[in-house]
Amino acid sequence: MNNQYRPLIGITTMHSGTSADGRELQAVRPTYLRAIEAAGGIPLIIYLTDDMSAVRRLYDLCDGILLPGGDDVDPAYYDEPPHPKLGAVDRQRDAVEIALARWAHAERKPLLGICRGLQVINVALGGSLYQDIPSQLATTIDHRANTRTRAWTELTHSLHILADSRLATVLHTTDIGCNTMHHQAIKQLAPGLRAVASAPDGIIEAFEALDDHYLLAVQCHPEHLWDSSEPRWQALFADFVNTCRERATNAHQAS
Repeated sequence: MNNQYRPLIGITTMHSGTSADGRELQAVRPTYLRAIEAAGGIPLIIYLTDDMSAVRRLYDLCDGILLPGGDDVDPAYYDEPPHPKLGAVDRQRDAVEIALARWAHAERKPLLGICRGLQVINVALGGSLYQDIPSQLATTIDHRANTRTRAWTELTHSLHILADSRLATVLHTTDIGCNTMHHQAIKQLAPGLRAVASAPDGIIEAFEALDDHYLLAVQCHPEHLWDSSEPRWQALFADFVNTCRERATNAHQAS
């Protein structure tokens, strides 16, 4: 195993309606797949199912896990009643992704979260969320701006990144532009995590593990930015895939 090894990156699907004949459909947005492929990885699809032994088998094949964007997380996971502004939830997806996050955390498998993925990881490890930013937080930033305009690559607000974070090291900056497509946000950060980036209104936009485990999550959608309006985001995917490759290589050499 060498630098040419292409690590397998597990990425979950989302329910995407039904076909013309009424059959359930699941999908992954190709922007995630292209970002992983461009960084040297091979996406491995983890489908949504109630068969957790199948999910575990797919997880075991992966060198790293990417949890992508999507619907709201069921607040039952952090012991809160549904807020009136809570959006759609997918309990099957919640169960699959929370299991993946907990396994990766326990076994120190590289874990990257994007938007909903950031929220899932936080909840899986014991944190909580604001269920609706406009009604629960005072802010002048429209955190769903890119959703409303459908201008996925537009840089809507800046991120301030802590200088001593892995994210700042990887991106070679402490300030970078991002898009924004969320109405939920980190409320209580889970134990073992460290907030490393924030929006101008103070909302947490990225976190990392406190130890040296590669666990990193961002609230924005860099999969829309790395090959368009902000190329520096490509380094996030490159760092993640390289870490997955190194871990797989070390495991192979130790066996």
